[in-house]
Amino acid sequence: MKTNSTFQVIFLSLSLFFNTLAFSQKSGNVDLGRLAKENGFKLYNRALKVLPEGDRPGVRLEERDADAGVAWLENVAFQQGTIALAMRGKDVLQRSFVGVAFHGVDDKTYDAVYFRPFNFRASDPVRHSHAVQYISLPDHDWPVLRKNNPDQYEQPIEPAPDPNGWFQARIVVDQETISVFVNDNAHPSLVVKKLNNRKDGRIGLWVGAGSGGDFANLKISPANP
Repeated sequence: MKTNSTFQVIFLSLSLFFNTLAFSQKSGNVDLGRLAKENGFKLYNRALKVLPEGDRPGVRLEERDADAGVAWLENVAFQQGTIALAMRGKDVLQRSFVGVAFHGVDDKTYDAVYFRPFNFRASDPVRHSHAVQYISLPDHDWPVLRKNNPDQYEQPIEPAPDPNGWFQARIVVDQETISVFVNDNAHPSLVVKKLNNRKDGRIGLWVGAGSGGDFANLKISPANP
């Protein structure tokens, strides 16, 4: 009986390993709602729930008066390729930051691309230019980048999406460059050089300080070898 139990543990461990390896190497659509129901996220600084019936199949990270939060996908590694997903924030000043974390080492060390929906259609040209942002933590958060490299790691989005509606983002990550496309735009809204030497790591849904957000239609497409 003990031997059978040991073999079962080994088999399950190997299955998990090969499933993780396969997911990290092949394109895949991720059913976020199903993943949430199967406890497939490791949550940091936020709670998560499945979106209400009738909305897009996806998940919602709660709004919380706290620092940034991440819902890491369990057993999913990302190196290079494309991360595509739909997101929804809201048009409330300084209360809506939604995006994706990748090449994560831990809850404080990762890259992220995120959006400020309240700036999408802002009449103030300065705010309007701060619609999409790249950061690389812990050394290169947005205040450091804005001070030392103004208008380099954040840009406007044209045409601007509805700040209260769903928008589609496609984030292309290669060895040195990150490009961000929004909706059906043929040209990237943001192109930046990576600010670290990390080549792989965890991937997760991200919200900023004081913010929640909705996420759906996630697809991870690793680069061709």
